Amino acid sequence: VSGPPPGVVVFASPDREKVFCASPSIALLPDGRYLVSHDLGGRHERAGHTLIHVSTDRGASWRLLAEVRDQKWSTLFRHRDALYLLGTARAGNLIIRRSTDDGRTWTDPTGSRQGLLAEGKFHCAPTPVVVHQGRIWRAFEQFAPTAPTREFRAFVVSAPEAADLLDATSWTRSSSLVHRREWLATRNAEWLEGNIVVAPDGSLRNILRVESHPAIGAPFALPGANSRMPRFEVAAALRVSADGRTVTFDPGRDYVHFIGSEAKFTIRYDERSRRYWSLGSKITNPHSGYAWLYTPHHQRNVLSLTSSADLRTWEERSRLLRFREGQVVTKAESRVGFQYVDWQFDGDDLVAVSRTAWNGLNYHDANFITFHRVRNFRALTPADAPPPLDR
Repeated sequence: VSGPPPGVVVFASPDREKVFCASPSIALLPDGRYLVSHDLGGRHERAGHTLIHVSTDRGASWRLLAEVRDQKWSTLFRHRDALYLLGTARAGNLIIRRSTDDGRTWTDPTGSRQGLLAEGKFHCAPTPVVVHQGRIWRAFEQFAPTAPTREFRAFVVSAPEAADLLDATSWTRSSSLVHRREWLATRNAEWLEGNIVVAPDGSLRNILRVESHPAIGAPFALPGANSRMPRFEVAAALRVSADGRTVTFDPGRDYVHFIGSEAKFTIRYDERSRRYWSLGSKITNPHSGYAWLYTPHHQRNVLSLTSSADLRTWEERSRLLRFREGQVVTKAESRVGFQYVDWQFDGDDLVAVSRTAWNGLNYHDANFITFHRVRNFRALTPADAPPPLDR
């Protein structure tokens, strides 16, 4: 590829082979400013830092506002006149920071009353923070004791919405669950990067990305009650108890057909349309086969807008970014990806930030954070998809 990436560049890697861009999150302030956070990965002295950028012109231009050391995988959100970063430290502790000056300076999680919520090896992504029935909620995972084995234990945390969110005693942690290979006959037992969502009946779900590449020798079709779902479009919807202490999952009932389930996604509910919306990586070439190098799991070069009325039946409304959408993708050869997109409602539009690989080291190790506006998103149809970017 050549030329600048699609969208507005928020941050560009100074060295695509060493400095990777990750974990974008976006928040809208009451005065009209937009804030974007993201962390840096790779092999350099700033790895594991989070950068905060601000736009005063509705995303047309951006400038660096702050750099926060030892913070990653974090959701940027506003709550009761303060900003928060909720994620992990580089070593894996679960932490939260607060800013009372619109993101310029941040607290330091030095102890259990200053934002150190739990010590350990925790994992997450910039997924939604939701206020529901007087509590504030967020999904996390914990690595297995044999880390870095990726047997993620999914759980949720919650706190009274009026509590001091920097005080670890304010937070309740649920039970945790691991995914089993036999449930979907998969290569790996992975679910991760969960979204807390309020279901139509008022209960809570933790909807997780699922890696569904087939195990060696397994049929390409999913097993049992899930056989009618496309193998690479299945997410897991854990049920969360009202008190936030228990999560449960029934593999015969609680998988959902979800477009974009092979990479991190964000789900939000829109009061105006009374529908749930998401932006995710659409797999357009779901071929069978066991070779990990060629698995469709690696495809992140098509970004789709999807919607649902009930969290179970999802439809693709339109494709927003398209690059070589019909080709087999390999991690080693593909250098384009639009992934880990976070977004917010902004009137009739969606405003979004993407971890974008554009002639990057590979599709996964992105070299840009880009901003995108999806105009009149509720009215979009497949016919509104823009031309492919590889033309």
